[in-house]
Amino acid sequence: MNSKEGFNKFDLSQEIVKALNSLGYIKPTEVQEKVIPLALQQQDLVVSSQTGSGKTAGFGIPICEQVSWSENKPQALILTPTRELAAQVKEDITNIGRYKRIKAIALYGKQSFAKQKLELKQKNHVVVGTPGRVLDHIQKGTFPLERLQFLVLDEADEMLNMGFIEQVESILYELPKGRVTMLFSATISKDVKELCKTYMQQPNYIEIKTTDRNINKIEHFYYEVSSSKKFGLLLDVLALENPDSCLIFCRTHEQVNDVLERLAALNFPCDKIHGGMYQEDRFAVMDDFKRGKFRYLVATDVAARGIDVERMTHVINYDCPTDAESYVHRIGRTGRAGEAGKAITFITPSEDHLLQEFETYAGVEINRTKELTIDEIARHRASFENKMKTRPSLKKDKAEELNQEIMKLYFNGGRKKKLRAVDFVGTIARIDGVSAEDIGIITIHENESFVEILNGKGIMVLQNLKKTTIKGKQLKVHKAFK
Repeated sequence: MNSKEGFNKFDLSQEIVKALNSLGYIKPTEVQEKVIPLALQQQDLVVSSQTGSGKTAGFGIPICEQVSWSENKPQALILTPTRELAAQVKEDITNIGRYKRIKAIALYGKQSFAKQKLELKQKNHVVVGTPGRVLDHIQKGTFPLERLQFLVLDEADEMLNMGFIEQVESILYELPKGRVTMLFSATISKDVKELCKTYMQQPNYIEIKTTDRNINKIEHFYYEVSSSKKFGLLLDVLALENPDSCLIFCRTHEQVNDVLERLAALNFPCDKIHGGMYQEDRFAVMDDFKRGKFRYLVATDVAARGIDVERMTHVINYDCPTDAESYVHRIGRTGRAGEAGKAITFITPSEDHLLQEFETYAGVEINRTKELTIDEIARHRASFENKMKTRPSLKKDKAEELNQEIMKLYFNGGRKKKLRAVDFVGTIARIDGVSAEDIGIITIHENESFVEILNGKGIMVLQNLKKTTIKGKQLKVHKAFK
């Protein structure tokens, strides 16, 4: 590849390019092509782009490129509508900024405020969070804003649909006026336009059409069915389609629980996710689903944001979405990054009127399927049952190559011993064969610290530090436990 092709054309630092190569980012997507150059010029942006278009890297790359490692206070804030998306974006930012030692943290509800407060006292470059919890920290003075240069409103339409408008506006009012603001939204509604007009400085408008790589890579079908016959139809459709990875949407927690129990009783490899679950359990389920440990995930709309699963072949709307935006967000979980996918919707007779609304809004044709016959299901039954007996092959994590040469070290000293990040960098960089570029993210707590060593040099650094003092203190050091 020519030195000015791919991501090299943006004149990014070696650290960012190295991380992108490790993550398998070879050619920019359309949204990245248009966003990255303008974001590097620190221009305000309003971007209309469907899910699955690569927008996280679109804003993540220029932010990681431009933040300064030496600055201790947050320089970028990314607001997301859901905890799942906040966690996903934080992970993506960490991976992109890995070799630049960019530290990102996530702030959301149902997690210890006190623990987050301690995290915010440390060196942090990027904060990702949901509006409610971010506003709590701002109002209580635990989120320092004076060095903030970048704000991203991710999935702005969904944030406003979920009723976060007042919290978002309260946050915007508190932020430094000279910041760069980037807004990303699947749709630019009247409320989104008003937000841009009030809080942005002559923004550039970028619209990414859904003509390729995304929604028209998805085949859209519907079955008309009564509510009482939905589960039987689901079993027939799953036997017919025999999906490798399938997301089944229900409208309520109760419906999710019911469908999951009935599938599990038939030995389907499945799990669930909905807003009534503990956050740790939701994250654990999502991690397992991304790795391919099971094929069927039953979910409410809370899961429509933050799910980025490679090669998800099918989305089934067991319960029909209540509006066109929800339809687009749900089916956007399949057909990602140019892959093909199928979206299948179960429609009850009273929901017929929604189909045209979905088609008009998404710019697609949703085809009615003919009634399934016993013979048709029987023809596919053997291959379906064979796949059910076969353990799924686990998917490779996109950050696996990036992380395989990283060792995280534990030290039994932190802020109480007056240790700072520069103390670790200074000591480690003096080891023969090691430089500052071999040191990753440093996290310092009250009584312990963690330092990532990059480029396969962990063992060498560990052995040297066992007989070396840091800031005149002899610390216990060992490989950190996960």
